[in-house]
Amino acid sequence: MNAPKKAEVNYRHAYHAGNFADVVKHAVFARVLVHLREKPAAFRVIDTHAGAGRYDLAGPEAGKTAEWRDGIGRLWGAALAPELRALLAPYLDAVEALNSGGAPSAYPGSPALARALLRPQDRLIACELEPQAAAALKRSLRGDARAKAIEIDGWTALSAYVPPKERRGVVMIDPPFEQPDEFVRLAQGLAAAHRKWPTGTYILWYPIKDLAEVSAFARRLARLGIGKMLRVELMAAPAAAGAGLSGTGLVVVNPPWRLHDELKTMLPALSRLLSRSATKPPTLDWLAGDSAS
Repeated sequence: MNAPKKAEVNYRHAYHAGNFADVVKHAVFARVLVHLREKPAAFRVIDTHAGAGRYDLAGPEAGKTAEWRDGIGRLWGAALAPELRALLAPYLDAVEALNSGGAPSAYPGSPALARALLRPQDRLIACELEPQAAAALKRSLRGDARAKAIEIDGWTALSAYVPPKERRGVVMIDPPFEQPDEFVRLAQGLAAAHRKWPTGTYILWYPIKDLAEVSAFARRLARLGIGKMLRVELMAAPAAAGAGLSGTGLVVVNPPWRLHDELKTMLPALSRLLSRSATKPPTLDWLAGDSAS
């Protein structure tokens, strides 16, 4: 008997800009970039599925879903403990730079966030295949010699641009999950890239909708034999059939050594702010390395 086809998530960046998944993903991404900046040597950011770079939250896509209201809208102006605010400052500063008070009207995608944290010696390669998003991405990065937008398939880019000449940096792999085999491709893409550049940091984003599929993905990653993989998951609502995007997940390969401790502070607080209903506590554990079982 043939297995039933998995439902597509259809996670197009423009429709979901600034939602709870973006908040978690970009807050973690910003912390990784902050740690890369601590050494003077140049680093490179490779964003394989970059999207448009910047999003109008009142535009036809984000305005239609208004998911940002349960994401950056909840964090915007919230009373944050000093330690948490300090950890989120690099991310929140990048958001605030696009807005002039009141409710947020614009949101930076991962290329814009990376650009905000690049130093003069650092570089960004932002890749996007969808023509309209690719054109918007080029416009958003135009005039910055540190950043280059390339119209290319993200999986092809992952193979083509790893390793970077700097030999330091991070690869953001954030596929749209429009195809039913994206979890398999994500694991395979990481395995191939890691063989070419085993010392690089990789951030893998995935949606939490089908818990069995997510568990199978974690087992697949754990079998890759990669030294250090930190898993981060946050549920905004209990997972249920047909409920849509219930949670967000990240796997950080070769994370900066302080990231785990920072996330022990960040994740519970973000969970309290972003969860729409009673959910399980956020997950922060090791699929490989350190205390992985």
